[in-house]
Amino acid sequence: MGIKAALPRYELFLYAAVLGVALIWAGSWISEASSENVNKKTFKESVKPGWHYFGRKMDVADFEWMMWFSTFRNHILFALVGHVIFAKIFTIIAPKHRSLIFAMYGGLAVLVTMGWTFMALVLSHCIILYSVAMVKKKWMCFAAGLSTLASIKLEPYNSWQEALVTGSFDLQDVLFYGGCGFSIMRCMSFALENCEKKDGNYTFCDLLKYNFYLPFFFFGPIMTFDRYHVQANNTQLTRKEREMWNITTKALLHLGVILVVDVFFHYLYILTIPSDMKLVTKLSDWCLAGLAYSNLVYDWVKAAVMFGVINTVATLDHLDPPQPPKCITMLYVFAETHFDRGINDWLCKYVYDYIGCDHDNIFKELLATICTFAVTTLWLGPCELVYIWSFFNCFGLNFELWVAKFFSLPPFSMIEGSMGEAMSRRIRGVFNAANFWAIVLYNVLSLNSLEFAKTSRLLLKERERQQALQEEPEPATPVDGAKEKAE
Repeated sequence: MGIKAALPRYELFLYAAVLGVALIWAGSWISEASSENVNKKTFKESVKPGWHYFGRKMDVADFEWMMWFSTFRNHILFALVGHVIFAKIFTIIAPKHRSLIFAMYGGLAVLVTMGWTFMALVLSHCIILYSVAMVKKKWMCFAAGLSTLASIKLEPYNSWQEALVTGSFDLQDVLFYGGCGFSIMRCMSFALENCEKKDGNYTFCDLLKYNFYLPFFFFGPIMTFDRYHVQANNTQLTRKEREMWNITTKALLHLGVILVVDVFFHYLYILTIPSDMKLVTKLSDWCLAGLAYSNLVYDWVKAAVMFGVINTVATLDHLDPPQPPKCITMLYVFAETHFDRGINDWLCKYVYDYIGCDHDNIFKELLATICTFAVTTLWLGPCELVYIWSFFNCFGLNFELWVAKFFSLPPFSMIEGSMGEAMSRRIRGVFNAANFWAIVLYNVLSLNSLEFAKTSRLLLKERERQQALQEEPEPATPVDGAKEKAE
């Protein structure tokens, strides 16, 4: 349909105002549902006492958020602050060897945290993929890399490897899958970049320096080897004008967002409510739409904050890491739909752009998207939910190209050319609106569950909800009602 034209200022304000009012209205329904059901038995595991001066319980259903900013906050902060201090000292003393220093600190931190068996497992992955990289055959690098990745994603191989390293530390299983997964993807990047190297090979030391950079090791984002190698070995370390001011501002912004999200979790149980299907069937359409959309926005906020914290540390090390993802509210094409820009960059560079070339040929584009989402499915962990998400996103990406090709043909191209810019933009908006809601629907599946997407009636009418409620049998006795109230 062409390139998206810039919206006039008044349309942006109108869009923001309408969206804001809708979210506030939906938020009031979610807040009411949260308050009325706070003591339900089904909420017991994921709604815990929060900040005492709020006098309310807090939604703690997201283990990842609580791990980062509550339960293991001090451990993560200690490791990152230690890295910053250690890196700064040795960057001043020996700037030519700072990438080696980064790797030494990272390797030591991984060894202390996870133990020698985990370190041996990661090193074995590095050795296998380094050996294959020396052959300089891309298909062999992909075969070895994807097979290694499958060994930690598929049974029974992942359970066997996890059993080797999992101990009493509560976070070890999370760090195992994060550390191994990102390590394998980095090793594949190294191997594929080595295939592109015209003269000689990169060394095994180069791979270790790249892989054991601590801020990226367990949680990403992935920075491709070619970019990291150049930036980490750059000895001309200068700051741009106002760069430190921007770093400080972003760090304070992230802190502010963390506090705001924690406050919201005291009033809006957006993560716990979708897990109670009985409650979901009783909620209004406004409440359900707000739940679905707020889950998407929250997941973007979480990715932006977590990657933002890591990126702040990387920027202090004079690196230019992958940027946080684009907000779900601003998405209108499937090509920009991602919550991890590092993985997205990796997939685009080595799979999607490599196979699809200029993305103008329909058959090449189809092959490129199928291969891209096949790798993505393996990365996320094959299961029914991931299969559905990958299929529809793959279809959406191709459908965009088919529609663009169709409307580039006469007489449609001539009709659009004769239109004014505003009318052309509005027509595109109709198609992009359908795209936007398709993106929302498919990602609701990935963030919640298939049952929630079915029960949430995103495509059904309020009349059907009321009918379902009328057909639901009432409690048989007052005793049963008292029990439900106690829950």
